[in-house]
Amino acid sequence: MDTRHDSYDAIVVGARCAGAATAMLLARAGLRVLAVDRARYGSDTLSTHALMRGGVLQLRRWGLLEALRATGVPPVRTTSFRYADEEVRIPIQDRDGVDALYAPRRTVLDALLVDAARAAGAEVVHGVRLVDLARNGAARVTGAVVQHGAGAPRRIAARIVIGADGTGSAVAGLVGAAPTRAGRHAAAVVYGYWSGLALDGYEWCYVPGVSTGAIPTHDGQTCVFVSVPQRRLHDEIRRDVETGYRRALAEASPELAHALAGATRAGRFRATPGEPGYLRRAHGPGWALVGDAGYFRDPITAHGMTDAFRDAELLARAVVRGTDDALADYETVRNVLSEAFFDATDAIASFDWDLAEVQRLHQALSEAMKVEIRALRALDGYGSALGRTA
Repeated sequence: MDTRHDSYDAIVVGARCAGAATAMLLARAGLRVLAVDRARYGSDTLSTHALMRGGVLQLRRWGLLEALRATGVPPVRTTSFRYADEEVRIPIQDRDGVDALYAPRRTVLDALLVDAARAAGAEVVHGVRLVDLARNGAARVTGAVVQHGAGAPRRIAARIVIGADGTGSAVAGLVGAAPTRAGRHAAAVVYGYWSGLALDGYEWCYVPGVSTGAIPTHDGQTCVFVSVPQRRLHDEIRRDVETGYRRALAEASPELAHALAGATRAGRFRATPGEPGYLRRAHGPGWALVGDAGYFRDPITAHGMTDAFRDAELLARAVVRGTDDALADYETVRNVLSEAFFDATDAIASFDWDLAEVQRLHQALSEAMKVEIRALRALDGYGSALGRTA
């Protein structure tokens, strides 16, 4: 594995939404940054694709929104919530330079962020896995031991190692980052990509026991998912995925199920049983966590990428400040901004709700998003240390 240096200000393990964004911001601030990822550049991954207003706002602030638009991702102008026969249709208001939402394929978005990190001066190397963490006598993390392909492991020094390596984070495991909060519920999801659906917005549909969504993405395709309790996936849908998928979709959204009859599926169905959410301890001596490595909530509320962008900047600002107190502040702010999302998402993933209750939970999410937007706006009061583009 060839790198420009033997030591860095920061090593970021994971180079997708959270990791590539963090590496980019640190490099823009003048830090020497190395980001590594086990997967290949531009590879796909499980994702809801949907960016909420906070995520789009971050891309605009970082000067990347026009580059994303140039990839051909369709603008989302409306969000519709259907509760059985009742529909609530919400137009996307033009505020803060955001007049539409977007749901990019991860093959596009992750590559765009990696390119931006490299343009800022970060080194990003794919096909590299974390083997171990280097420590000093006081147990402070002082670097990482990484392996490129079948090559020999290499020890690289760093002032901080940042885990952005997802729910099964190797960094979190090696430092023993215990959950500080744990969810109790997880929803199972089956999804596929379809061509030939004329949708111009996000569609979320709910009936007791089933949630579905339709998310327009690249190449004229729409990601259509069904979310059900884990037991239903195990007992019914796994025996015949397509039949179970269509049956659940018809329960929650007969109109969408009918529309699929004239659409063409691209690729196979994909299913995941889900896992309960958590908030992990986010920092320690010489290490920090960001993205799903430190905070994960069920994808039923489709806020993961937006959270990743939010926390990437919060963490990058703390690392630039360079103190353990700054990292503690990062964890505190992350937790405060995440608690309402976490609680409402866990409740929705339980499927222990009626339609009135799930609408109340969505209102709680809406209020939490407003708080998040105010927090992101406030970041612009801290100057241009991260090379923001207003």
